[in-house]
Amino acid sequence: MAGRRDKPHSSRGSRIALAIVIGVLLGCVIAFFFPHGLINPTASLQNRRFGNSNLQIGSVSCESSERSKMLKSEIVSLSEKNSELKKQVRDLTEKLQLAEQGKDNAQKQVLVLGEQHKAGPFGTVKALRTNPTVVPDDSVNPRLAKILEKVAVQKEIIVALANSNVKEMLEVQFSSIKRVGIPNYLVVALDDHIEELCKSNDVPVYKRDPDTGIDAVGRTGGNHAVSGLKFRILREFLQLGYSVLLSDVDIIYLQNPFNHLYRDSDVESMTDGHNNMTAYGYNDVFDEPAMGWARYAHTMRIWVYNSGFFFIRPTIPSIELLDRVADRLARQPNSWDQAVFNEELFFPSHPGYDGLHAARRTMDFYMFMNSKVLFKTVRKDANLKKLKPVIVHVNYHPDKLRRMKAVVEFYVNGKQDALDPYPDGSE
Repeated sequence: MAGRRDKPHSSRGSRIALAIVIGVLLGCVIAFFFPHGLINPTASLQNRRFGNSNLQIGSVSCESSERSKMLKSEIVSLSEKNSELKKQVRDLTEKLQLAEQGKDNAQKQVLVLGEQHKAGPFGTVKALRTNPTVVPDDSVNPRLAKILEKVAVQKEIIVALANSNVKEMLEVQFSSIKRVGIPNYLVVALDDHIEELCKSNDVPVYKRDPDTGIDAVGRTGGNHAVSGLKFRILREFLQLGYSVLLSDVDIIYLQNPFNHLYRDSDVESMTDGHNNMTAYGYNDVFDEPAMGWARYAHTMRIWVYNSGFFFIRPTIPSIELLDRVADRLARQPNSWDQAVFNEELFFPSHPGYDGLHAARRTMDFYMFMNSKVLFKTVRKDANLKKLKPVIVHVNYHPDKLRRMKAVVEFYVNGKQDALDPYPDGSE
C-alpha cells in the first residue's frame, strides 16, 4: 500500500519540475524577442501623439486659407509703405544734397566725379565748369512728364508762361516759332483762354493743376507779376531732368536758339548790356579826391542778366537758384524778380550769407539781342543791319506789340524802313 502512495507523489513532482523548466525557457524566449516587454508604453504614447497631430493638421488646414488672405493683405500694405518710404528717401536725399552744398563742396564734387589729380604745367589747368545733372524724378509730376516726353528734343524745351493779358504778343511769338520750325516749344497756360487759344492753333500747351497761390497771380497778374511765377513753375521741369530755355512772350524768334547754346554752365542768359563793356563786364574806377593818393578805387561792373530769357540746366545749383529767388519773392513781394535773380546769381559768400555756387555764361548780345541794342545801335549801322539775330527781345520798350510786329516786318519781310518810326527809347 505504501509503494502505491509514493508513485503518484513522484509523478506530481516531476510535472512541477517540468512546468518550471518550461516557464523558464518560455521566459528566456520572450526576454530575447521582446526585451522591452510585450506591452510598449512608448508605442502607445506615440500613437496618442499621432492622433493629436492628425487633429492639429485638420485644424491647420481649416485655418490656412484665412492665414493666406491675411498674408496677402499684409504684403499689399507693406508694398504701399515701401513706396512711400522710397519717396521719403528721395526727398530727404535731395534736401541733403542741398544742405551739403556749402560744406566742403569742392572735395565732395571730386569724390563724385572721379579721382583727384595733380595740377598740370603752367597754363594747362582748367577748372570744372559743367555741373552734373540731377537724376530725373517722374513722380514729381507724371502728367507733365508725359507732355515733355512728346514735345522736348534731346531733353531740352522752350517754355513760355502766358495769361490772357498777353494774348496778342503770344500769338506773334508762336507764329515766329512756327515760321522758324522749332518743335520743342511749350506754353504754360495760366488761364483757360490761353489753353484754348493754344489748342486751336496746334501749339503745345500745359495747364497746371489748381494752385491757389499761383492761380490768383496767373489769371490777373501783369507782366512783372507773371514773370515772378516762373521760378516756382520751372522747378518741376528741372526735377524731371529737362533743360529749359525760359522765354518771355515779348520775344521774336528768327533762328533756332538751340543751335547757338554752349551748354557748359548752369545758367546761360541774355544780357541787358548794349556793348562789350556793359554786356561782359568792365573795370569801373571810382574817384574819391578826399582820399588823396588812394583816391582811385577799382570796381567791377556788369549789366544784369535778363530774367526773361535764359537757358537753365537741371543741376543742383540751378534748382537752388530757383528756390532762392522764389523764396525771396514770396518774402519780399515788392521786389523785382530780375533784380533778385541777379543778386542770387552774382553776390559772393560773405559773413551772414552763403553765395550760390553756380556756373554762368553771358550770351552773345548781337545774337540774343535786346531792343536797346536794336533800336539804339543796330538799325543805324549798315553792317550790323545785315546780321540776323537768333531772337529779338523787346524788353526796353513799353510799346511791345507794335515793335514786335515791326521786328517781323524788318527781319522776316525785308521792309528796311520798318523800324524807322520808333525812337531809341520810350515815348
